Amino acid sequence: MRFSVYQISRKGGREKNEDRMGYCYTRDSGLFALADGMGGHPEGEVASQLALQTLAAMFQRDAKPVLKDPMRFLHDAIIAGHHQLIRYATEKALIDTPRTTIVACVLQGNTAYWAHCGDSRLYLVRGDKLIARTRDHSYSELQDTMAQVVPMGERFNRNVLFTCLGSPGKPVVDTVGPLILQKRDRLLLCSDGLWGSISDDTITEQLATRSISDAVPELVEQALRKGGPKSDNVTVLSVEWEAAENAVPDQAISTQTLGEEVFASTIQASVGAGSGEPDELDEAEIDRSIREINEAIRRSSESKKH
Repeated sequence: MRFSVYQISRKGGREKNEDRMGYCYTRDSGLFALADGMGGHPEGEVASQLALQTLAAMFQRDAKPVLKDPMRFLHDAIIAGHHQLIRYATEKALIDTPRTTIVACVLQGNTAYWAHCGDSRLYLVRGDKLIARTRDHSYSELQDTMAQVVPMGERFNRNVLFTCLGSPGKPVVDTVGPLILQKRDRLLLCSDGLWGSISDDTITEQLATRSISDAVPELVEQALRKGGPKSDNVTVLSVEWEAAENAVPDQAISTQTLGEEVFASTIQASVGAGSGEPDELDEAEIDRSIREINEAIRRSSESKKH
């Protein structure tokens, strides 16, 4: 596999950043994921981190070096993250359960598979066209869909979700795939801090006309400006499939030389025995983590040149 990746997470006007993102890969399979801890419930940053840890741990266990059934993996791993949150709340005797949305994508062979729960989104842009986008698990999006069939009354707030991880009922997990990828296809995973302020047309245009290392920071800055002093957390992870080797060398990753047992991850893979409590990451730690990841990618890219 060869791909380029770029990711940013900004706190915006909130007291803390409850978004988390990251990716893992073996020689022949890659997992990219993003979670948005939900306000109004306790420890949103724990919920998003724990959901990603669960995904990463299961990917490390199952991708040897490929996943036998990527669609089943995504569904089962997301549900496992939900159960981890329920277990965490029980062990901590919390009155309410930490909750999070999640979107995750597997790239394997020349195909993409993705799944989501809640309103964190995935976009797929090919050339200058938006090929696919996840449909939010919100009452407002459901209402928009139903309005095409029957007249609808009062409008719902877009932030009201009917499913998420950590909720009392079993989460709704939508899965898509397999979708055959073409060279230079671009995928973007984001929290609602981005799409809540930036239109689909703007996201598509930026991904179509700029490198992901230019498009992603520009989209995030636009979202923060439009969101103003009360801007939500804005988190974006973007991947370019089979990127040209000289396109964005600082973010380019080639897995062709990896051994079958090699596993690389920007997500802490250990779910932890017992408490299941992840390390809390503040804004400075998130920024430092991203710098370290990008530096590791840069070193990997330079080593392949020699």
